Amino acid sequence: MRKVEAPTLEAAYTKAATVLECSISELQYEVVQHPTNGILGFMKKNAIIVATCKKKSSSTASVKEISSGVEPVSHENVVATEIVAAIKEENSYDAVVVKEDAIVNTFFDSDDSAKDITEENQEDIVYDELALLIENQLKDLLDKSCFDIDIVEVDVRDNTALIFIDGEDAALLIGKEGYRYNALSYMLFNWLHARYELFIKLEIAEFLTKQQEMIRHYLLPVIENVEKRGRAKTRFLDGILVQIALEQLREKFPNKYVAVKTSRDGKKFVVINEFNTKLDA
Repeated sequence: MRKVEAPTLEAAYTKAATVLECSISELQYEVVQHPTNGILGFMKKNAIIVATCKKKSSSTASVKEISSGVEPVSHENVVATEIVAAIKEENSYDAVVVKEDAIVNTFFDSDDSAKDITEENQEDIVYDELALLIENQLKDLLDKSCFDIDIVEVDVRDNTALIFIDGEDAALLIGKEGYRYNALSYMLFNWLHARYELFIKLEIAEFLTKQQEMIRHYLLPVIENVEKRGRAKTRFLDGILVQIALEQLREKFPNKYVAVKTSRDGKKFVVINEFNTKLDA
């Protein structure tokens, strides 16, 4: 079993086949880390796989089975053991995400040394280490920017990255009417959702808190209309405001249909209605 790193998965397969002296079709492998292009050229990751040759692994297993008379160990268990060993050797935060892989989870469920670690504790450990990984990568990205930002904190809970950023240039990072905030939120979401399947909540200084409070006051008459008529819709909302309104209205009306709609000219608004009817834009 060999661990191989290359810029792409295809290159990793080719390299593994060369190292193991077999064809690519004869490889048995597991992907430890998928390659990523990073953000604006930063935080680029290579592909990492753990591979073995089918013929070699089969012949080795046959000899052991014949000589020992023991029931053969399944390929999945062997692969899981080898992967975890490789991850421990790598000793990097990038390997933390692999714990979510089904094969590796099975390995930890059946390992006697891990039986006294609860599933909840494992999840907390993964979240804490993932938060530190994202925080360090985000600091590295902002250090290369033109903004004076000295506070970057990340917490990961319930599949959501809670990001807090502050500093002398926080207002500049937000931009006029929040246009830079919206762009940064979009960029971070695309990175974290694609890489770690996380949603995000981005707070720069107190911008998000103020926006949430402003929308909460705006929605009071909207909520009153829903309670009287059973349905309503908001005015057109820009950027993060439509997401804040959606979140607050879904929390207020969990048993109603609450969704974002887009007008013909591309403007967005939120509708609240019964599930079995439609509200015309």
